[in-house]
Amino acid sequence: MRLWIRNPLGIVAEAAGGGIVTDGAVIAELVPAGGAPSLPIGEVFDASEHVVLPGLINTHHHFYQTLTRAHPAAIDQELFPWLKALYPLWARLNPDDLRLAVRVALTELLLSGCTTAADHHYLYPKGLEGAVDIAVEEARALGIRMTVSRGSMNLSQKDGGLPPDEVVQDEDTILADSERVLSLFHDPRPGSMIQIALAPCSPFSVTPALMAKSAELAARFDAPLHTHLAETADEEAYCLQVYGRRPLDLLEEVGWMRPKTWLAHGIHFSCEECERLGKAGVGVCHCPTSNGVLASGFCRTRELERAGAPLGLGVDGSASNDGSNLMEELRHALLTNRLHYQSASAVTARDVIRWASEGSARCLGRSDIGTIAAGMQADLALYKLDELRFSGAHDPVAALVLCGANRADRVMIGGHWRVVDGAVPGLDLAALRRSHGLAARRYA
Repeated sequence: MRLWIRNPLGIVAEAAGGGIVTDGAVIAELVPAGGAPSLPIGEVFDASEHVVLPGLINTHHHFYQTLTRAHPAAIDQELFPWLKALYPLWARLNPDDLRLAVRVALTELLLSGCTTAADHHYLYPKGLEGAVDIAVEEARALGIRMTVSRGSMNLSQKDGGLPPDEVVQDEDTILADSERVLSLFHDPRPGSMIQIALAPCSPFSVTPALMAKSAELAARFDAPLHTHLAETADEEAYCLQVYGRRPLDLLEEVGWMRPKTWLAHGIHFSCEECERLGKAGVGVCHCPTSNGVLASGFCRTRELERAGAPLGLGVDGSASNDGSNLMEELRHALLTNRLHYQSASAVTARDVIRWASEGSARCLGRSDIGTIAAGMQADLALYKLDELRFSGAHDPVAALVLCGANRADRVMIGGHWRVVDGAVPGLDLAALRRSHGLAARRYA
């Protein structure tokens, strides 16, 4: 059925002042201001009170961490001590608790206007071998697109790494399960709802051999690669001490400097390294809130973009954010970048919207989502400006970022409404909150 989303209050698309026509899963037509669709339509949605954005795309998250938000063991710590405090708690993860954690994170993202989410799950204590399967099931139930990053850690404390023994796996187990989930779930076709990325966790928790073999396996399946890199000064010091080289040099040696690789954080890159990343087509996910909470530093967003590197946004872990609201991340990105570059025009509201949509799609290696254009997937986020915070706002698109929008009124994914009137149809939010809260108590 052809649906006309008519006469939006604001829209991030040229020549679409009169709205958008969707046909099934795709955008069929952009309607100019004062115009009408060129072909008959079956339904009209009046968007005169809505600002329409491309569906937001979250390129880095750790869903399981919703169970340990604002945890006393880790508050006011930087990354390495923060991880050491939380690893023993996360080692208690079981399938039922993980399922609730995933459901909460996906629901939060969806309600914020997110239509595609990437989760990086790298913890595999005994009994949690089916973590990827759980994430896929929950994403399918909510109807959200997802890149499930099959993470891994094989370098424990006894081997000179940071994580304890109980949360790591050996290389053979990791590679075997990686191939299993790629074979079962990875769909590289346009419009796909589930894709798999391979994601060895970080230089201080995996071996170079695992990085290299993961790259070879991903290439066989045309799957993306993901890892944390250049997040903190401690990580850089670790790489120099253990490997005698900087993190990016290590990444290049293991065959990761190629398109369809994207990195989380990317804070401690030099200007020359930004150029190398751009030349290789490697993307970077900017995580401003987590970077601020952990005092990790600033990502060189303008230098990376000038070099040609795809630049996306991510909320990062729910225990280093401590939320899963992608729309809020846009405002944090705007403010931290203006502080970093000491310029009010360095980064605009439309820049951070672009990072969270088109830029994030490029990070994930997808050309079918991220923009409002004919032929693209019908993934849209619609926001109302009826709260007091928006009163007096004159630019409706900029107001979403500058005035602090945090919840979508409508969200469409592949032509289906997945959020209606600010709620997920069929989801008992109060019951989910109760169940998740009870599960979280076990990690106190």
